[in-house]
Amino acid sequence: MVMKKSNKNKNIAGGRVHENGNATRGETESWKKQKLVQIHQAFNSDPVDIETLRKAAVSDGGLLTNELRRKVWPKLLSINVYDLPHRPGRDVRENHKDYNQILLDVRRSMKRFPKGMPASQRAVLQEQLTDIMLEVLRRNPQLHYYQGYHDVAVSLLLLVGERTAIAMLHTLSNHHLRDFMDPTMDRTKHILNYLMPILEQVDRELHDFLIRSEVGTIFALSWLITWYGHVLSEFRHTLRLYDFFLASHPLMPIYLAATIVLHREKEVRRTECDMAMVHLLLSRIPQDLPYELLIGQAQALFDRYPPPLLAKRAALQSRTSLSISTFQSFQRSTLHQRPDSVLRRITRERGCSASRRGPGEWAVASAEAPALGRGNRMVKMAVWGLSATLGAAIFAVAQTAMQWGPDVLLQLF
Repeated sequence: MVMKKSNKNKNIAGGRVHENGNATRGETESWKKQKLVQIHQAFNSDPVDIETLRKAAVSDGGLLTNELRRKVWPKLLSINVYDLPHRPGRDVRENHKDYNQILLDVRRSMKRFPKGMPASQRAVLQEQLTDIMLEVLRRNPQLHYYQGYHDVAVSLLLLVGERTAIAMLHTLSNHHLRDFMDPTMDRTKHILNYLMPILEQVDRELHDFLIRSEVGTIFALSWLITWYGHVLSEFRHTLRLYDFFLASHPLMPIYLAATIVLHREKEVRRTECDMAMVHLLLSRIPQDLPYELLIGQAQALFDRYPPPLLAKRAALQSRTSLSISTFQSFQRSTLHQRPDSVLRRITRERGCSASRRGPGEWAVASAEAPALGRGNRMVKMAVWGLSATLGAAIFAVAQTAMQWGPDVLLQLF
């Protein structure tokens, strides 16, 4: 294989790794503090330093905390959290051709919610999940629902809340996920077709073994179209990969797929060279993968074998991909954003009332937190406690309950 192992002493996440493979706690904490400062400086600069935020999202540790993700993810997609879509009304479910399929997929999505979450809380989030997807599809009639779309939507919902999730899913659906949302799978197959050329460049013997087995690339389909959300059991790993993908080229999930296959090279070669056997092995992702290592390797592969080079060598036509063809213009459009402090001031000057913001978005940015001071003190204390201890998913339910009133919130918890 071309992928080389690192030396005994190396830097991981800015800290020195010793022969036992561990960085000292002091070194790790020092690196984290330094990275936090860099992220906050980039986030608050005017214009926002998107390039630094992208590098932070890709580099070791990603965006570090869910609080930072709620702030930075919208910026990576050029979303103004002070000008979000309204929550969809009940009419969004009327006469929609995909409603029944979406409902079935949402009902089957229970494993995507935190273990131990009460059924009543999960039901609230599932209702929001249904409406998020229907609202984006209603706004974009050229897009077609695909099974697996809900895995992306629920990952956004659990972290950022309903209204920000609508805005993010709208942007992703028109850019990163666009090729999957055609009436046919032609463009999706085109994206999958990049996988084998990457493997061929890195490990010809492994590539040839897979070709002889006739396994194809379908084993990686669910990885690609759900951004791995469907196949990972721990939500923290999903969030880390979303840091990476939101800051990267639309083909990056395929480069990551290549690093996973390469990482499992010995397992693959020990398997009988048979389509069914190889597919069975590769379609089941181990849950203990070294994600930071694989992310770094995927980025290195992308830099060494960029999509235009692969397209030329493998006779792939990048112009057939809407996600690829619009990516550069999309990236440029994110470079001139104002920091939240300025956006908040502009919003206030325009006389926008706090009542226009949806309940899920109180969690989006700490800059909005002072608005809570106008609320009931008991509710405020409960929400603060929930946001610190129960995580984004349950916090989103609490925010929904706030709309109903303090009594409902206290009953839920």
